[in-house]
Amino acid sequence: MFWERIGDWFNDFKERYSVIREFNRSARNAFIIGYAETLLEAKITIGSSNYRHAFSKWMAGGFRIKALSGRALNKQELLTIGDIVLRNDELVRKLVALGFDTLEIHDDTGVIGLKWELIRYTKIGGNVN
Repeated sequence: MFWERIGDWFNDFKERYSVIREFNRSARNAFIIGYAETLLEAKITIGSSNYRHAFSKWMAGGFRIKALSGRALNKQELLTIGDIVLRNDELVRKLVALGFDTLEIHDDTGVIGLKWELIRYTKIGGNVN
C-alpha cells in the first residue's frame, strides 16, 4: 500500500512537470515563429494559500508564467496574458486536477505581478449530463 502511494506521488509529479515542459515548448515555438511577441516561461511556485482547494499540492500550488519581454509590462498587458490562459478551459482544468491552485503572471524586469484563483475558472458546479 505504501509503495503504491509513492508511485502515485511520482506519477503526479511527472505529469505536473510534463505540463510545464509542454507549455514552455509551445510558448517557445510561438515566439520563434513570430506568433507571439513575448517569450513566456512557466514554472512551479508556492502559490497562494488563500486559493487552496481540495486537490492543491502543498507548497507547490502555483503555476507562474514569466513574460520575458525585456521591459516592465503594465497591468493591462499582464491581464491580457492571464486572460489568454484562463480562456483555455482544458488547460485550466488540467492545472486544477494536477494540484495547481494559483495562476501567477509576472514580467522579467518589473515589480508588478498578478494572480488568479484557478478553481474559479473551471466552471465546476454546472449540470452533470
